[in-house]
Amino acid sequence: MAKGRLTESLVEQLFRESGNRIFRFGYEAILQDLTQLERGFDRRTETGEQIRSIPDFLVVGKNDSLSFVEVKLRSNLRLKEEDMWVLEKINKYWRAKIIFVNCIEKPYFRIAIPPYFENGALKLEPLIGQNEWYVNKDLYKECEDLIERFIFRKKK
Repeated sequence: MAKGRLTESLVEQLFRESGNRIFRFGYEAILQDLTQLERGFDRRTETGEQIRSIPDFLVVGKNDSLSFVEVKLRSNLRLKEEDMWVLEKINKYWRAKIIFVNCIEKPYFRIAIPPYFENGALKLEPLIGQNEWYVNKDLYKECEDLIERFIFRKKK
């Protein structure tokens, strides 16, 4: 869980320091307030599922485009059954872009844009090539180095 939070923070700083505006938006950001509701929060209702699938960030690109962005840390890019549920809900309610951070091969940062699948396979593109956001290549390289050193502990 800690590695996931570190990865989210890394993506947040990459976007921010590259000149995009980024706002924390996700379920974790509002969970504390939900636990204070007098009536119990039922995660199994449609509203509960929508709240649980709230993307991590709202990103405003340099051209003022708005995008919901979810960040997923995975040791590989094979999806689990739970991932399929999450992707389905994120697509249904938010149509968010999903940044997958993996340690199998570079580029470590890849993005899935709805629709997420093509011919039954997850469609992933390198984050660095996205036109909607400017991502500084030097900062991107630093982030890949940090992923190797601190998240996946690869030795140089």
